[in-house]
Amino acid sequence: MAKKVSNVLFLCTGNSARSVLAEAILNRIGAGKFRAFSAGSQPKGKVHPQALDLLANLDYGIKDLRSKSWDEFTGPEAPPLDFVFTLCDSAASETCPVWFGEPVTAHWGLSDPAAARGGDAQRAAFTEAYRVLYERVESFTKLPLDSLDKTSLRTRLTEIASASHRDA
Repeated sequence: MAKKVSNVLFLCTGNSARSVLAEAILNRIGAGKFRAFSAGSQPKGKVHPQALDLLANLDYGIKDLRSKSWDEFTGPEAPPLDFVFTLCDSAASETCPVWFGEPVTAHWGLSDPAAARGGDAQRAAFTEAYRVLYERVESFTKLPLDSLDKTSLRTRLTEIASASHRDA
């Protein structure tokens, strides 16, 4: 029997930094078990150069990463989603579309590294955002998804975000 691959969507308003980082991380460490996407309610239209530089320096493939609207994940051609994570507070408070697949949702709020000013400060902010997202995604990939009901799963996803906040 073929293993089920879970589709995961990471959302941020602009889809230029945090959600793109999370997409890349999950597609690397969750390969074969998860397929990650990212999108935004008001996409910037391009991925932040600092996000691309960081990922390229960590040997991630970046050529297919792009800033896109969450509308791509709402139509009949969209992949059915198993999980949707909001990464910025504004995306979490927006009225989201109806997602195909009745996904489990969670908020993994994280400061926007693009808001940091100055080259060194911004590089440090992107590095820290990557570290926190890597930790959260890695914890997520280790969850026993087949043995958790939706309520327990939501609790565990919230705990993952809370644990990394203590370390940030």
